[in-house]
Amino acid sequence: MQLAFCHTFFKLLNHQIQRLWRLKYPLLGPEVSTSFYGNMADVGKTPVARNEKTNSEFGYVGIDAILEQMRRKAMKQGFEFNIMVVGQSGLGKSTLMNTLFKSKVSRRSLMTSEEERIPKTIEIKSISHDIEEKGVRMKLTVIDTPGFGDQINNENCWQPIMKFINVQYEQYLQEEINIERKKRIPDSRVHCCIYFIPPTGHCLRPIDIEFMRHLSKVVNIVPVIAKADTLTLEERDFFKQKIREDLRANEIDIYPQKEFDEDAEDRIINEKIREMIPFAVVGSDQEYQVNGKRLLGRKTRWGTVEVENTAHCEFAYLRDLLIRTHMQNIKDITSSIHYEMYRVRRLNENNTQPNGQQAIHANGVPEHEVLSHEM
Repeated sequence: MQLAFCHTFFKLLNHQIQRLWRLKYPLLGPEVSTSFYGNMADVGKTPVARNEKTNSEFGYVGIDAILEQMRRKAMKQGFEFNIMVVGQSGLGKSTLMNTLFKSKVSRRSLMTSEEERIPKTIEIKSISHDIEEKGVRMKLTVIDTPGFGDQINNENCWQPIMKFINVQYEQYLQEEINIERKKRIPDSRVHCCIYFIPPTGHCLRPIDIEFMRHLSKVVNIVPVIAKADTLTLEERDFFKQKIREDLRANEIDIYPQKEFDEDAEDRIINEKIREMIPFAVVGSDQEYQVNGKRLLGRKTRWGTVEVENTAHCEFAYLRDLLIRTHMQNIKDITSSIHYEMYRVRRLNENNTQPNGQQAIHANGVPEHEVLSHEM
């Protein structure tokens, strides 16, 4: 009778001790060993948690939430991307831009007379659009250069384009060095230049080499073979190989540049891209019915060239490079490499000028902006 009473008493006492431990250490859970029979020596010691899951939650800091914070901030601010298209008239520049962004981001020029059909000088036209997809907003600016390569004498035809790029760098620099800077500096710098090569099937022309040799030092250039459906597959492969040889022979660095590969993984990815450049592309904003599906393409007497079919052309690879995989890298190289070279040179020029004065050109633009900044 006394043994039964003692057993009941100690059992109630053990239950009360466990309840007190749980009140004192609520995070330790019910698995703390406070058995009165087997662990009398542990009484008075700090209990040790045995629940590993609970312990890991207790040590959670939350560093991984930084990515979500950055995502939310970027979504609020939106993105900017400025892309320039250069090439002779009739190569489908406007059509390709509309195909890339699935909207009318570039307009074909409407000429009213024969005299206006070919501009006397290179004109530079910028069109900005706000594009939104799945909550992501982007301000896209397409910069067209009508008149390039359309003249009888195309000597130094790259200079107006170089001047335009320099002016954008200068505007950004002036905003940076202001005493009272804007919270967010508007970015009008040219991030990428798509250069359209006519589908001749032979090799690069002198105007192509001259343009890319000068401009590749100040902007990211991605060459493409326009209207590639006019070439057979054998002609296309031969043409691409000849262009790569001409680029190497003239030491023209096109995007993605080898010296800017950050690690081994980037090097592997970029090498595959460099082996495909120049992209043989076909643009179209017309949809056709193909095997029961509505697809973008160009219809011929022999069938339909599907724009997004990699067996027909390499438009999909160009789109992935510019938008889906390398857009941020293109902007980073523009800011940290091309613009930085311009900024350093300009600040050195200011330091060497007497009294910090700038030489002003006759048209009101600083003299250095008329020249190339490939020094």
